[in-house]
Amino acid sequence: MGAVHQIRSTPAAPVGLHDQAMDNLRFIRDTMENAGSFTAVPGVGGMVVGATAFFAAFAAHLSAGPRAWLAVWIGEALLALAIGLGFSARKARLSGTSLLSRSFRRFIFAMAPPMLAGVIITLMLNNAGLTHYLPAVWLLLYGAGVACGGAFSVRVVPVMGMAFLTLGAVAALAPGNWLDPLLALGFGGLHIIFGWRIARNYGG
Repeated sequence: MGAVHQIRSTPAAPVGLHDQAMDNLRFIRDTMENAGSFTAVPGVGGMVVGATAFFAAFAAHLSAGPRAWLAVWIGEALLALAIGLGFSARKARLSGTSLLSRSFRRFIFAMAPPMLAGVIITLMLNNAGLTHYLPAVWLLLYGAGVACGGAFSVRVVPVMGMAFLTLGAVAALAPGNWLDPLLALGFGGLHIIFGWRIARNYGG
């Protein structure tokens, strides 16, 4: 009959205090990122976008026709997108956070459906020769996107979205000669006003 030998378990290597501390910090950072708001909304960038929108409104008002008018505003939208992303990346880098955090992805995913709807409706109205409806559509859908994205951002962002929605409702009922001034007031004035508030209260 064979002898019975006691099985000795090999003690696990002790976890160093440094490793424990790093694990705890990672856990805290991930928890705050998952529950937190997207704070890299660019205040200064919003003000720059507002300034370029004033120039776009002036150029569009002097344009030769609906096609040139639309081209000016499409160019402004692409420029505003580049400015917004650039200043958001700068703000995230200066604050030591990741631009591609979960709060940023939630912010973008909440804004995306109204923005995509705006692109599709723009194509539809342009093909139908109904470009005079576009200012109201743009202000309303941009406001809806900002208000939805603002649920995952600082408190002033959804307020800005509601301001755009209100202006879009005015544009829907306004006469044709008001449309360029309303676009200037919205994409120019509101961006500058709320960009200043964001830069002042939440950093650049």
